Amino acid sequence: MQTSAVPDLAHTHARPAHWLATAAATACVIALAGLVQPGPALATDPAAPARPASAAGAPAPDAATATYPLTCAGAPTVVPRTATGDLDGDGRPETVAAAHCQAGSGTPPHGLYVLTRGAGGTGAARVVATLVDPADALSVGDLAVRDGVVMATLLGYSSPDVPRCCPDEREAAEWRWSGGAFLRATATHG
Repeated sequence: MQTSAVPDLAHTHARPAHWLATAAATACVIALAGLVQPGPALATDPAAPARPASAAGAPAPDAATATYPLTCAGAPTVVPRTATGDLDGDGRPETVAAAHCQAGSGTPPHGLYVLTRGAGGTGAARVVATLVDPADALSVGDLAVRDGVVMATLLGYSSPDVPRCCPDEREAAEWRWSGGAFLRATATHG
C-alpha cells in the first residue's frame, strides 16, 4: 500500500461554487478599482518662476464672450474650434479661437485669435493677438495647444477656380510666444 506524502486537502479540488466565488470577488475588486482613482498628476519645473497665487485655478477665457474683429454684415459670428493653455508662461490659461461669419454656403474664411480674460480677470474675453487674418482666405481644421505652442491645420485654395466649399491645400502651422509676440514656427505636427 502506498501512502501519499501530500495530504488530501479539500480546497485543492475546485468545485463550481469556488469558481463562482472567485469570479465574484474579482468583479468586486475591479469595480472598486474603477471607483477609487488617484488625483491628476502634477508636474512642476523647478526652474520656472513661482506662479502668482491669484492665477492658480483661473478658468480659461470663454470664447463665446469675446468680440472678434470680423466684418459679418449682420450675420452672426461662429466659433467652431477652441483650444486652451498657458501660452505666455504666466500661470493663467489663454484661449485660442477659430472664428468666422456664419455663411449660407461655402467655407467662410476663419480668423484665429488669442483671447485673454477681461480686466481684473472678470468680464468678457478680449482678443490680444491675431494669428490668422480672415483676409488670408484660410479656414482652420485641427486646433490644439500643447506645451505653450498653438498648433493648427490651415486649409486653403490653390486658385480662385477651386470651389469655396472644398479647400484643396493643407498646411500645419505652429505659433509660440517669444519676446512679447507670437512667432510662427516650423510645424512639427501633421
